[in-house]
Amino acid sequence: MTENTTNENQSGRHRLDKSVQRRRVLIGGGSVAVAGGLAAAGLAAANPTTGTATTKASTASESAAGSTDSSSTTADVCVLNAEVTEGPYSLEGALVREDIREDKEGFEVQYTFTVVDVANDCAPLADALVEIWHCDHLGEYSGFVGGNGHEEEDNGTFLRGGRMTDENGQCSITSIWPGHYVSRAVHVHMRVHTDVTLTDDSYTGGEIIHTGQLFFDPDINEEIQATSPYSANTTPETALADDSVYDDGGASSGLLTLTALGSGVSDGYKATLTVGVDSA
Repeated sequence: MTENTTNENQSGRHRLDKSVQRRRVLIGGGSVAVAGGLAAAGLAAANPTTGTATTKASTASESAAGSTDSSSTTADVCVLNAEVTEGPYSLEGALVREDIREDKEGFEVQYTFTVVDVANDCAPLADALVEIWHCDHLGEYSGFVGGNGHEEEDNGTFLRGGRMTDENGQCSITSIWPGHYVSRAVHVHMRVHTDVTLTDDSYTGGEIIHTGQLFFDPDINEEIQATSPYSANTTPETALADDSVYDDGGASSGLLTLTALGSGVSDGYKATLTVGVDSA
């Protein structure tokens, strides 16, 4: 099963595209410059204390994951993250929880997201629901098991869930490194909701203000996909450079910054991203 790349989900419902897919807003100034990626300005990283995003100039030693040991601040900016299709595997009513792994095998990923609002001078966006979902090590999505050719129990909830952002616009979610499936590079889906009403374990209502996807360093991913349990998935894998959704825009296109939790890939990773949204 291939993933829809047209802003249409499984039920046929369409989403409207933003008129500006990605932009940088100069904080404190009034000017806005349209940009197609991070090559000119570098990676945007939010200050967790002030919520201000600062641009870090790219260096030759910068890793493919977007991290760098030394950089110079060139301008205070905020990046509006790319709006992309939510794909055919979305479900409504995600569980609100910190750990979405359930009993799924795979290498741990500790996500930390900082959500900033370009419509409010890039201030941290508190009380927003950050929802993610992705396939398991065999490339199967809960609620749609069998789409990548494997048979397994399907409870409709594994590797799906979300958290509310705090006063700093931050939230953390624990999951596993995704597997792959036919026609797409390894990725995670994301939605940011505002004005939701929390229930005992889920939410109702609200508005989706951002739909994006998250991507991983291709060298690290290659090693992981060749390691058990991921190596049990023998379906063809698409390279990040050949993916139909990722546009090589770095962090503004959802490329995660990764930090190893140990000495080997099986020890897992921390994954961070500043997510620029527009609440207007």
